[in-house]
Amino acid sequence: MSATPPPEFLTVDEAAALLRVNRKTLYEAIRLGQVPGVVRVGKSLRIRRTSLVESAQGKGRESALGSRR
Repeated sequence: MSATPPPEFLTVDEAAALLRVNRKTLYEAIRLGQVPGVVRVGKSLRIRRTSLVESAQGKGRESALGSRR
């Protein structure tokens, strides 16, 4: 029996859960352009899992929710 691979794109709720942040916080970060890999599909937003994870790990240009230094 093989495990199902994780989805390539996440909903905002799924991405917020993965990052352990409030969905409103994530929506604000998306609005400010601080979240990589965001794609609009009709009226919905989807976030590329690999972009989000790499950014959160510090491999992207900014952290997933930006830095407030």
